[in-house]
Amino acid sequence: MPRSKHQKYFVGVDTGGTFTDFVFESEGSLRVFKLASTPADPSQAIIEGLERISRETGARLSEIEVIHGTTVGTNALLERRGARTALVTTAGFEDVLAIGRQARPALYDLNATRPAPLVPDDLRFGVRERVTSSGEILEELEEDAVTALLRKLRRARVESIAVCLLFSFIRPEHERRIADAVRSLNVPLSVSHQILPEYREYERTSTVTINAYLQPLMGAYLKRLQAHAKALRVMQSSGGSISAESAAAEPVRTILSGPAGGVVGALRVAQMSGQTNIITFDMGGTSTDVALSGSAGMRMTREAVVASMPVAVTMLDIHTVGAGGGSIARVDAGGSLRVGPESAGASPGPACYGTSLLPTVTDAHLVLGHFGGSGLLGGEWQLDEGRARAALTDLASQMSAAAGRNVSMREAAQGVLRVVSVNMERALRAISVERGFDPRDFALVPFGGAGGLHACELAQALRIPRVIVPTNAGALSALGALASDVVKDWSRTVMLEASDENRQLVERAFHELEQDARAALKREGFGRERQRHERTLAVRYQGQSFELEISWTRGTKISEAFHLAHQKRYGYAQPQQPVEVVSARLRSLGLVEKLKIGKAKRVARSSRFAEPERRAIAYLSNSRTRAAIYDRAALKAGARLRTPCIVTEYSATTLIPADARALVDAYDNLLIEL
Repeated sequence: MPRSKHQKYFVGVDTGGTFTDFVFESEGSLRVFKLASTPADPSQAIIEGLERISRETGARLSEIEVIHGTTVGTNALLERRGARTALVTTAGFEDVLAIGRQARPALYDLNATRPAPLVPDDLRFGVRERVTSSGEILEELEEDAVTALLRKLRRARVESIAVCLLFSFIRPEHERRIADAVRSLNVPLSVSHQILPEYREYERTSTVTINAYLQPLMGAYLKRLQAHAKALRVMQSSGGSISAESAAAEPVRTILSGPAGGVVGALRVAQMSGQTNIITFDMGGTSTDVALSGSAGMRMTREAVVASMPVAVTMLDIHTVGAGGGSIARVDAGGSLRVGPESAGASPGPACYGTSLLPTVTDAHLVLGHFGGSGLLGGEWQLDEGRARAALTDLASQMSAAAGRNVSMREAAQGVLRVVSVNMERALRAISVERGFDPRDFALVPFGGAGGLHACELAQALRIPRVIVPTNAGALSALGALASDVVKDWSRTVMLEASDENRQLVERAFHELEQDARAALKREGFGRERQRHERTLAVRYQGQSFELEISWTRGTKISEAFHLAHQKRYGYAQPQQPVEVVSARLRSLGLVEKLKIGKAKRVARSSRFAEPERRAIAYLSNSRTRAAIYDRAALKAGARLRTPCIVTEYSATTLIPADARALVDAYDNLLIEL
């Protein structure tokens, strides 16, 4: 294929449990394709996809810049496959990971057990030193203590080291000396005053330890990938990307890398449609991720818990459940039908993939006719309906034995979908109703390969009035990665009274953070004109345990802004109470070149119903119907759809019930009014 000399190609890549998605811009349009994931080494599928893009475009691999959403760190943490890690901390605080907080996730479970710390007892080392909360050195760090520590670490043969001293975020000299000394061991090193210079020793220690635990694995993975993709950026949990070198050094920032790309893509779709309030619904092969965005933008958190461990870096507030197209259905010991969290993944995959007899959500959809007689990936991936029927017939037999009555294969399939929908509905309620948001004020944006199959049913259950199905919904996470800016988050604990006298101290803290941020972005190729810096303060009433974030400008009246934020969040404020600024936080963006696509198309005023390409028997809303089948690629802007219908496309399938109105908007998004 002819190309302009030295043309740069940007490729968004998202690695899922079943498929690896690729999105790239070519000749003014987006091109999308999927390959089966390679769970043993996710880089293999990515390299295969990049070589395919190279062949199709004529571009050399060196001319392709990759922005990658990855689950390597997530899976390693969930499966406890990280490095043999040592923790170096202040003497007397070696057990902070084991002690944690007094909060109990299962309050009334007398037999509840907590997961073991990532670092065992014999690899937690205390050194004699002490700094006070005001920054005064109570006990100096002696050189003999550092020498003894090095001797112990050598004997322990650790693969990675985390250093987290008490109050090092205020005065880091002792931490720097230890870090300088242990670098001689030539193992990856995570230092708390560099990664998370904030108070709360348990959360800070946990975050830095997780970073060290993932460093060797993530570093080796990215090194393999960079051998083929020299220009590589990685999605962060905060919705921005960072260089591969930064991701290898701070992998804790990539724990929600994959889901974050989808949220960025969904926000882009919502903005084009003029929708401010959205709930994102990302259903892939292994899990479902949901998040909420309102007028103030996407909700962020620094209080995330992953694999029962706190992670205090900035992350999108995403809620995940083990429910996806590959979720395996089974009858438990009590005779109840269970679906997930175990997944058939890419290997061996659902029964209909032809290599297993595992009954999954995808198999249930297939036998109920929800794919409209088409295979997946535009017919490239043919589905074995015979195997799906066999797997669900076996499940129906187990359900019959448990229920004491005959359960048909179709009833079993419908039961599988009901159970998985309940799991996903619970997740949607967790990020909306349980946090004080009315779902009726939002639109649902489904994506992922299976999102459109469940979106309308879930929207009806929560009385969400509108569903927006993006184009290329099955690859939206890769598209979001492609559209993401480079983002770096900086913070500093200041602990100041919110008074006029302290405004200059706050401003000075931001000035120093911005200097570091500008220099870091400049090193990644972003001049001042391509940088944006957003300032926020973490503020609380004195004595409170947690903070609220408020935006900061020179004219911000901190106390007034905080009272308003507290009123909005909790329904009350206490103007008579003193207000405290806990931390200054800076979000710095390196603005990347935006995609040259997504222009509005002309919509005819007299929009007509589009004629379906055919009709097929399907079971929708538990009833047998002749559904209209539409090929999404053939639908024009403004087209209205006859319902009930099934809309098929390369990367996803959407089910639309009879009592819904559906049309294609000017950006080719599918708008469904319920």
